[in-house]
Amino acid sequence: MADRNVSMVTEFILLGLTDNPELNIFLFSLLLLIYVSTVLGNFWVITLIVASDQLHSPKYFFLRHLAFLDVCYSSVFIPKMLVSYVAGQKAISYHGCLLQYALVSMLLTTECFLLAAMAYDRYVAICCPLHYRALMTPMCCIYLVTASYLLGCANSLTHLSSLLSLSFCGPNVVNHYFCDIPLLFQLSCSDTHYSEILFIVLSGATSVTTFLTVIGSYLGILLNVLKMHSARGRYKALSTCASHLTVVTLFYGTVIFTYLGTSSSYSQNRAKIFSVFYTLLLPVLNLLIYGIRNREAKEAMKRMIQRKIFAQ
Repeated sequence: MADRNVSMVTEFILLGLTDNPELNIFLFSLLLLIYVSTVLGNFWVITLIVASDQLHSPKYFFLRHLAFLDVCYSSVFIPKMLVSYVAGQKAISYHGCLLQYALVSMLLTTECFLLAAMAYDRYVAICCPLHYRALMTPMCCIYLVTASYLLGCANSLTHLSSLLSLSFCGPNVVNHYFCDIPLLFQLSCSDTHYSEILFIVLSGATSVTTFLTVIGSYLGILLNVLKMHSARGRYKALSTCASHLTVVTLFYGTVIFTYLGTSSSYSQNRAKIFSVFYTLLLPVLNLLIYGIRNREAKEAMKRMIQRKIFAQ
């Protein structure tokens, strides 16, 4: 009976990146630029891969899904932030908050496993070139991508069911620009011990497993590259691996440092800074590294333009 008399939270207040109103116009312009660049750029990558026969390979099959994830990922955060800076509407409903985190968890987990699959694909391509077609068949690629999405959904649903079992009876102010689960643990008036352990175990297992897969794959590539006799070939392979490792290290590093420790030691200011990297800047970096700086993608784009010109 006592539980029924508790006033339950129906909405949360997201404070955003800063409480300085003088920065609203600057942040709105910057976020709008990031969002438009991310959406248009990644749709360009997806369209280019689908339209170009030269890019119908496992590498670009994974890249197409990475671009799709980045569009979805940016769309979870940025539109809400833009509305907040323009209209000053910082409130988000209880169910909207939980849905936002569920989407964040699903997309973040899926990207972890997809990056691991991409690293494995590069390992097979460089270290086992004679067996590449036999190992990385179209069906194998579909299985890897499907498994990434299914694991993302399973992880998200597990965290969502954990959040739904908690009660929120006030306060309702979230010192962040999205509904992050450690902050929701702090606001809950229920015992969150089990939920926190579940979050740490699942997040830790996902991050460590996929990160070790990526590092192991690129370490194998590095050892194989060092055996190459061609200096040009070594430089080409190392430069490609270095750029990919930069993105992967930034992604995993910021995610791990953001959620290192329990929610009781969760530094909100630190979390905001690290979160900016893996939620707002990483999709742009993925676009630059895997798309715009990609030589094969640029050549495919040139061929498409030339075909259009000659067709006229």
